[in-house]
Amino acid sequence: MFEKSIKQLSAGLAAGEFSAVELATEFLQRAKALNGQLNAFITLNEDLTLAQARAADATRAAGHAGALTGVPLAHKDIFCQEGWRTTCGSKMLENFVSPYSAHVVENIARAGMVTLGRTNMDEFAMGSSNENSYFGAVKNPWDVNAVPGGSSGGSAAAVAARLAPVATATDTGGSIRQPAAFCGVTGIKPTYGVVSRFGMIAYASSLDQGGPIGKSAEDCALLLNVMAGFDERDATSVERATEDYTRDLAQPLSGLRIGLPKEYFAEGLDAEVARAIDAAIAEYKKLGATIVEISLPNTRMAIPSYYVIAPAEASSNLSRFDGVRYGHRAAQYDGLTEMYEKTRAEGFGWEVKRRILTGTYVLSHGYYDAYYLQAQRVRQLLANDFAAGLAQCDVIAAPVAPTAAWNIGEKTDDPLAMYLADIYTLGVNLAGLPGLSHPIGFAGNGRPIGMQLIGNYFAEARLLNAAHQYQQVTDWHTRAPVL
Repeated sequence: MFEKSIKQLSAGLAAGEFSAVELATEFLQRAKALNGQLNAFITLNEDLTLAQARAADATRAAGHAGALTGVPLAHKDIFCQEGWRTTCGSKMLENFVSPYSAHVVENIARAGMVTLGRTNMDEFAMGSSNENSYFGAVKNPWDVNAVPGGSSGGSAAAVAARLAPVATATDTGGSIRQPAAFCGVTGIKPTYGVVSRFGMIAYASSLDQGGPIGKSAEDCALLLNVMAGFDERDATSVERATEDYTRDLAQPLSGLRIGLPKEYFAEGLDAEVARAIDAAIAEYKKLGATIVEISLPNTRMAIPSYYVIAPAEASSNLSRFDGVRYGHRAAQYDGLTEMYEKTRAEGFGWEVKRRILTGTYVLSHGYYDAYYLQAQRVRQLLANDFAAGLAQCDVIAAPVAPTAAWNIGEKTDDPLAMYLADIYTLGVNLAGLPGLSHPIGFAGNGRPIGMQLIGNYFAEARLLNAAHQYQQVTDWHTRAPVL
């Protein structure tokens, strides 16, 4: 049951092999049994889950079922969901029960899918290791001493450990692709604007994008079919024709041009990661792809640009958490100013405070031109680099991170070292491009390694096609940790 794809689960439901209630119950039991070990879920609510499952069974009985009716999934705890506790991994929202649902959650509910629970995450999506959650660090299912990646580490860990067949996630600077790589699963960040941000608690509004994490590219394509779509409540939502992201999965890769950016394979890339990528590229060549060397000359500027722009936007977005309207409020204070100060000091963790302070500084008088505007100019240079590179190839192949997952606690005292782990993923968000991570092997210590595919705007179907064809001739995506 737990190894089945969501396509197989849907077929089993349609054939009457099991009901949505039986399926949800099986996954809930597994989640309850293993969550104490992994801490992948913040919230499990059996009553709400089984109510959704019963409704899905009723829909099937009435003959109105869709492709994914009754299929269970987990939601990253950044998507507001009516009636569910929505914490964003923060003390600030520890007891917040959302009065409305995000557009993504609405779409998934309309499709009849069943929510198993809410997955753990770095607080307000700020982090690369899922150690910044108020609810404790998530453990990597392949090695509980390792980080699962962040900020969507709970979603990636839940899928890898077979606690959920698929999960929603978000990516601001690599937060779908990096945890997918560290946990040996597949994840895709769509083009900016393809998935609505309405009801997705904001970190950096010009960078945030929702997407799916699944065991395979096919699972991701099926969930993205449901997640994507125009939403008039989101001013950055792209109004375009509905796509079927599974449409090209079976297409052969003969003639596909894969670009390898020379800057991504230089000093700093771990030898085991490089070898795994070489082997994966060899498989792609067997499938008919050709290799083109390209250059992304401003790659080294992605980190400083991102860590000016993202904190600046976070400083603005998180100003709403002040103890006045909702969320945590300090118990004792003398006057409004002290209430603000104490509430935010108590409610936010150290990494969130660090980014708010950085963002406030770069937006302040006298520094806005020197830092923020310069970072935006660099952002355009990075987008130009990708445009030039993608003019020479169909997709770009790259590492997701310089190494496999590191140990829990290894980088918590050195934020700059943590930030450097995002070198290969940040540029994709700054340019607004789609990026996909799929598993390609393991390091010597048994921790998974992933590879990133980057496409042009709205090329999600092409990325999913390439990954799916690779997964037809390899079995990395089928391997599961022993728990």
